[in-house]
Amino acid sequence: MSSGNWYPPPARPRPVDGGLKTRSTRGAIATTWWSERFVGVLNDIGLESRLQRGRHYARAGQVISIDIDAGMVTARVQGSRARPYRVRIGITAYGKLEWAKLEHALADNAWYAAKLLTGEMPDDIEDVFLRLGLPLFPSSAGELSMDCSCPDREIPCKHVAAVFYLLAEAFDEDPFTILAWRGREREELLVNLQAARSGGPPAADHAEQTGTPLTDCLGAYFSMQADLPATRPVTSPGASLLDQVPPVDVALRGHTIIELLRPAYLALANHAGSRHLPEARRTTKA
Repeated sequence: MSSGNWYPPPARPRPVDGGLKTRSTRGAIATTWWSERFVGVLNDIGLESRLQRGRHYARAGQVISIDIDAGMVTARVQGSRARPYRVRIGITAYGKLEWAKLEHALADNAWYAAKLLTGEMPDDIEDVFLRLGLPLFPSSAGELSMDCSCPDREIPCKHVAAVFYLLAEAFDEDPFTILAWRGREREELLVNLQAARSGGPPAADHAEQTGTPLTDCLGAYFSMQADLPATRPVTSPGASLLDQVPPVDVALRGHTIIELLRPAYLALANHAGSRHLPEARRTTKA
């Protein structure tokens, strides 16, 4: 074989002590309908062949850590280099207004509310999201932002793909993780569902109402709500201003800053006063 056809062998990843491994050792990784739906969407948008490269990494425990927050998954994956790679997978997290619509739609249906309040994920919950134009799962690669600090130019690389598999298993363990990724934590969702079922405001909104409701204080809206703090009026320019300065713990050679500034303020006051004297009094003999 000529030297021109020689390629170096593929680098093997460095072993990780205590890395995160998928429970599945062969076959499909996702087991519940929602995690299968997530992996299926990734396959549908053309990521299947690239995801296969990360399956070995996910099963070998090359993922060191993974954190799931609203709109962002961050992870560290050990490759062949000494420093682990940083992986980020982003998705649109819905805001307060969008989640208020979703929570009211879910609360209006006793089946959805009962399932969620008992910790279960309704089979057709995705339909509620779609009816409101707020998809639960990504429908295209453009809805996901994927980034890895490795030198591989292809996205997703095997490190990103490994995180996808760990993410699918996280959805298996707790389906509310999907909702948290979209911007709503489990506890907050359940409390808001209960509030919506009882006709009250969302718990988060209720907690923010620390003052008196506006409807209860319209009669005194233009009244002074509190006494204004007393202030010391400025008496005159010059050295008297220094007497109104709060104590300053600064000294130079045993003299306070007020003592050091007083001659300058006196000179400025005298200069300002002389400029306002009548012309006849300021005229000196030739």
